[in-house]
Amino acid sequence: MKQIGFIGAYDKTDFILYIAKILVEMGKKVILVDGTITQKAKYVVPTIKPSTTYMTEFEGVDVAVGFENFENIREYLAMPDTDSLEYDYALLDVDTAKAVEAWNIEQADKNYFVTSFDMYSLKKGIEALSGLKEPIHATKILFSRNALKEEDDYLNFLSLGTKVIWDSEVIYLPFEVGDQTVIYNNQRVHKIKFKKLSNQYKVGLQYVAQKILEEQEYRLLTKAFKKIERGV
Repeated sequence: MKQIGFIGAYDKTDFILYIAKILVEMGKKVILVDGTITQKAKYVVPTIKPSTTYMTEFEGVDVAVGFENFENIREYLAMPDTDSLEYDYALLDVDTAKAVEAWNIEQADKNYFVTSFDMYSLKKGIEALSGLKEPIHATKILFSRNALKEEDDYLNFLSLGTKVIWDSEVIYLPFEVGDQTVIYNNQRVHKIKFKKLSNQYKVGLQYVAQKILEEQEYRLLTKAFKKIERGV
């Protein structure tokens, strides 16, 4: 099971859900772990009877809410401690230093730091990185309509003293108001639909999914993405 960390205080639950949907369309078995304080997945992912800790299936994605670590999930599933969870990918949504440590983000196969440039997202996200005990490499995903070098420089300044090593690549997503509207509508009808999202947002989703997948699967990704767009 490959583990992909999505670190930061920015509201990224829907973004990760959409990435998970792409991977599922690729035939992958995916679990999304909401390890955030707000546990937004509890409110946007439909379930019959939510409890303190539970798992539910949504659009082919298994969503785990309220768990503190993988051992808790194994206990919930009545699995022996020595057994591995039978998923291709675990997408870990974390926003605190405690969660970074509990979900062993340092051992993840790939890590992303997701933020916009409002001060809450920046500083709270950096707080989460303070939970690192060992250095990690992480790719920035920056939600900004007009990304400025000064903003990225400021993020680099804030992260001094943490154990994050930034990858040279930076992924910019010029999040549009229209995308927010589409996502809110999707939440109301309990669906993950890509059709009315902006081209920039869809390109960003597809690009991140590509980076998570194995290189030999890239061609299949384009086919799967078009299928999702058509709503087939």
